[in-house]
Amino acid sequence: MAGNGHGEIGDRLRRERAERGLSLRELARRLDVSPSLVSQIETGKIQPSVRTLYAMVSELGVSLDDVFHADAAEAPDAESTVQVTRRRGPSADVLMPAESAGHVQRADSRPVVDLESGVRWERLTARNESGVEFLLTVYPTGSESGPPDALVRHTGREFGIVLRGTLGLTVGFDEYTLEAGDSVFFDSTVPHRLRNDGKETVEAVWVVLGRQP
Repeated sequence: MAGNGHGEIGDRLRRERAERGLSLRELARRLDVSPSLVSQIETGKIQPSVRTLYAMVSELGVSLDDVFHADAAEAPDAESTVQVTRRRGPSADVLMPAESAGHVQRADSRPVVDLESGVRWERLTARNESGVEFLLTVYPTGSESGPPDALVRHTGREFGIVLRGTLGLTVGFDEYTLEAGDSVFFDSTVPHRLRNDGKETVEAVWVVLGRQP
């Protein structure tokens, strides 16, 4: 599985900030967080929370895909007839033809982002797709998208289905408990929070449509 350590995330965010001519202190001011927090994220000393990551990519005007590993599979050249993509992991000797490389995301080579408190996002698309975030989200016991007093909000619409575990969800003033097989849809501009208060790791497939950087 293609990993993405928080140092790599931080380095990408730092480069995006520098390209926009923003000082670390100015970005921190816009995000209403401390310069120390931004510095620790950029240097890889800590992992951003879901809420902080969304705030940073939105302020910098980049897509969430931009923070995934840079060597994630991109769409193959339509004119290429010889390009192949080598799978990673146990099946490293298997070669896939170019025409299939842009459509199928192999389980053992998903680009991954690890976030605060153990939250893990695995990208399920084989390439960047504008306006679509298609993820396998993993919430270990005790993990959350943010603290109770700091709900997440951003543009777009969210769709999710829980594969295993019990996921706690706050949407506005409403509280839900989602069991395996339960699905949900809500407007992402409504403040929301995901958490795992149970004893089993939660896995859910999550789709965000129309989130604008």
